Amino acid sequence: MEKTVLYQFLIDVPRAAAIWSVLLVLALGVLTVLVARPEPSGPVEKTTDRDALRAAAEETDLRRYAGEVAVAAAGAGQNAERRRTAWRVAQGELDRAWVAYDEAEAAARRLAGVTGLPAPRTPRTPAEYAARERWLHRAAMAAHWRGDLTVRQLTDVLAHRSGWDPRRHPAEQEAVIARVVRDNRLAAYRSAAERERDLWRAAELATEAARSLSAEAYAAAARLRPNRAPASGRAVVERSDLVPRWRPARLG
Repeated sequence: MEKTVLYQFLIDVPRAAAIWSVLLVLALGVLTVLVARPEPSGPVEKTTDRDALRAAAEETDLRRYAGEVAVAAAGAGQNAERRRTAWRVAQGELDRAWVAYDEAEAAARRLAGVTGLPAPRTPRTPAEYAARERWLHRAAMAAHWRGDLTVRQLTDVLAHRSGWDPRRHPAEQEAVIARVVRDNRLAAYRSAAERERDLWRAAELATEAARSLSAEAYAAAARLRPNRAPASGRAVVERSDLVPRWRPARLG
């Protein structure tokens, strides 16, 4: 009995080992085939196509953005030029306002010296006062037509309000009119100076905006052509000193 069992064991063990060896060889062969088998080309092609579409879409967006920035830069450059032109006009008006004030100041000083002298003796008759009133009205009307008196000031003169006394001697009246004209021209000069300063600041801001947009347009064009500089990349505004600094106004 023991010999039979031992005999059976010695026969079955090699047979089982042989079977397991064959299964192991088959398993290794299948694994080798799976590892060595090339990946299917379908997903790679799909990935490549997706990347190409993405790249094309990005380039389209870049071109559209570059075009929009270029248009904005051109518009900003034109706006900066308009602002600079307006500032130059205001600067000329400021210079003329200063000349007008300087002349009025000199006239008021000269007439102030004359009024320090004794007034000429004239008969104080109704005819004399009527003549003085007519002189005052004519002088005020002339100053108004020159732009030296406002409508309200002329109305005050004709109505003898706000200190206008037609009984004064014409020399005194002339000095009063000269002082009013000087004050009006001084106010006009200060208004022109404020306007010139505001337009200068606006021109500076417009120039800076044009410069920034020009730089952005150049960068956007460079991103489209990374291998060479864009032909149209020259800045719209090349220097920051296109708008000169405001010169402080002079008084007296």
